[in-house]
Amino acid sequence: MRTHLLLLLLLTVLSGVSLQAGADPQGTAQPSIRVTKHQQSSLTYSDRDQAKHWDLTDTEWQRFKTLMQGIRGSISPTNISPIEVLGIHAESDADRRMYAERWAQMLRDDTEQILAFQQAVIEANVRLYGNQPLIDVSKLKLRQPKNALNPGDRLLFFTTTTDCSTCDARLSVLLSKIRLSAVKLDIFLLGTEGRDEAARQWAQVHNIPPEMVRQQQITINHDKGTLTRLSQNRGKPPYLMRKSPDGTVPISLGDLR
Repeated sequence: MRTHLLLLLLLTVLSGVSLQAGADPQGTAQPSIRVTKHQQSSLTYSDRDQAKHWDLTDTEWQRFKTLMQGIRGSISPTNISPIEVLGIHAESDADRRMYAERWAQMLRDDTEQILAFQQAVIEANVRLYGNQPLIDVSKLKLRQPKNALNPGDRLLFFTTTTDCSTCDARLSVLLSKIRLSAVKLDIFLLGTEGRDEAARQWAQVHNIPPEMVRQQQITINHDKGTLTRLSQNRGKPPYLMRKSPDGTVPISLGDLR
């Protein structure tokens, strides 16, 4: 009897080993199936309020926040709207079209509200102040620029016949400014030694418009000490002055309007 019980126990143990070996013939445990939850930060109450304000779902708002953590947040203005962000990074043409239409509608609604309020402001101004202008121009003290040119004023430009790149550059700017104005220009040349041929050659090289010379809008003169006298021996080419009934004073190209 004991022999029969021992034999039955041995068969039971061997059967268990056989079943385990059949379940895992390679000797390794079978992997268990896991449900992996996407790691995403849960939205706060503030996030949900903002998502509701923009008529976005929690999923859309989470995607917007994720996109702003990348290049979109680095190169975009801080006030870019979530609709624009989602539209720029739309995952399909249909989504892009949907966000574009939503944004266009928002812009139109906002514009209509701005115009309506502006009209209300205009009407309020009429009710409160009648036809009284917002600014009384007659009370403004408008001061004329110190070096403003008046009718009859002339510009005096002192240059030299020797090589002077600064002189040539300022002359070019000066000629372009007076072409479209009624200002007259008197050019005084240093270095001609009173020779008219030297003055004519200089004018030809520097493309002085002959028609402006004929109309006396431009005159070309030998300096003969004029610069030294008018600048009290402090001026040197290139030198620009304004001559008016109040006297002759230095002026810069930047003062010409």
